Amino acid sequence: MDLLKPNFGLLIWTFLAFLIVLFILGKYAWPAITKALKQREQGIADSLALAEKVKAEMAQLKNENEALLAKAREERAQLLKEARETKDKIINEAKEQSKIEANKIISDAQAAINTQKIAALTEVKNQLGKLVIEVSEKLLQRELANKEAQEAHIKGLIDDVKLN
Repeated sequence: MDLLKPNFGLLIWTFLAFLIVLFILGKYAWPAITKALKQREQGIADSLALAEKVKAEMAQLKNENEALLAKAREERAQLLKEARETKDKIINEAKEQSKIEANKIISDAQAAINTQKIAALTEVKNQLGKLVIEVSEKLLQRELANKEAQEAHIKGLIDDVKLN
């Protein structure tokens, strides 16, 4: 039972030891502990402020990136539009050039056809003229074989010339 009832002297010495430990802790340990806690609190506050700053910078960078993306999309759309216009222009120019070439080929072909037509007509006329001359020559030789027929024919021609 003595253990449950402490002695008055034991209480005083325990209280005195407690005060000494409290004094030593108060002089050396607690300032270091409070200093460390304040530093940690300051570090946490600085980290929170830095996190807010980074968050604001990230939001700004996100806005800038969205603006850059929008600008890039506009530039891409503009480039595609210009490419389409250039393509259409080149196609139209090619069509016009091919029409010009086709018209030139057609006109050259028509000119060649006309030239060949004229040459063929000239050759036909020449051959016809030769045939007429040959037939006339044969007719005249046969009709003019006798002298009386020649004189009658000459008189007929003279009469025709006098009438005209």
